Amino acid sequence: MPALVDRSHLERANGRLWGAEMVMNSFVGPPLGGLLIGVAFALPFFVDAATFAVSAVLVASLGGTFRATGEPPAGVRPSYRADILEGLRWLWRHRLLRTMAIILGVMNAVVMMALSTYVLFVQEILGLEAASFGVLLSAGAVGGAVGSVSASRVSRRVGQGASLITAIAVSGATLFVTGLTSSAPVVWAMFVLSSFVAVLWNVITVSLRQTIIPDRLLGRVNSVYRFFAWGMMPVGSVAGGVIVAVTEPLAGRATALRAPFFLGALVFLALFLYALPTLNTARVREAMAAAESETPTAPA
Repeated sequence: MPALVDRSHLERANGRLWGAEMVMNSFVGPPLGGLLIGVAFALPFFVDAATFAVSAVLVASLGGTFRATGEPPAGVRPSYRADILEGLRWLWRHRLLRTMAIILGVMNAVVMMALSTYVLFVQEILGLEAASFGVLLSAGAVGGAVGSVSASRVSRRVGQGASLITAIAVSGATLFVTGLTSSAPVVWAMFVLSSFVAVLWNVITVSLRQTIIPDRLLGRVNSVYRFFAWGMMPVGSVAGGVIVAVTEPLAGRATALRAPFFLGALVFLALFLYALPTLNTARVREAMAAAESETPTAPA
């Protein structure tokens, strides 16, 4: 994306990319898959293969030279271990991105902690059946789609740092309200809101990484950043099940199913306090200015 779009338009471009992906995955893909299976059971596999072929042609048709500046000469290539260590060191030395990586990893763990027993919460606390559960999940697509088209405007008006801090606070609040309520419409609204701020966070932070990280290190630093972010998700999933299992004998089934949401809200409150000194608009602008001036080393 940074090779295709000017840095000043990265948030808008990433928002559109995110929106297109979410609309196709959530609104177009599932009903189209059902229609294709109705025609022939194997047809979705052939259509899926064809879409990859079309994607390859579209990528190949992009004009330009997509080589990072500062790469070693052809034939001179460090080991994968050296690449990973370089990305890890650069990320750890950059205070803003390090803070974002830590917060994202913990947020992903907390979200998965709640979602790991979400189907039980919906069945036993909200009293919904399978069809209604599908409607409830549609809230994620609705909130994400709205967030993808409005993220860049929110970022410009509120500020990038303030938007990120707000996303943390709102995410924690939605978990707390979800844990309190037994109303399906309220949970649906909370899911819409949490998905909106999740996409807002993603659009802003992805664009920031593409702006701040030097071209030649973008893949290496991103790989470390995303490994931590995604690697915490299974940890959160296991924790969610353990919390319910431990809490149920002590406080009952209903309280146990609500417990991951309440604990998650407390963790988000801690993240909010942790983020306040670093994750603000002034810090973001400083990091972007340093990247624009092509500072050779990451700011401390």
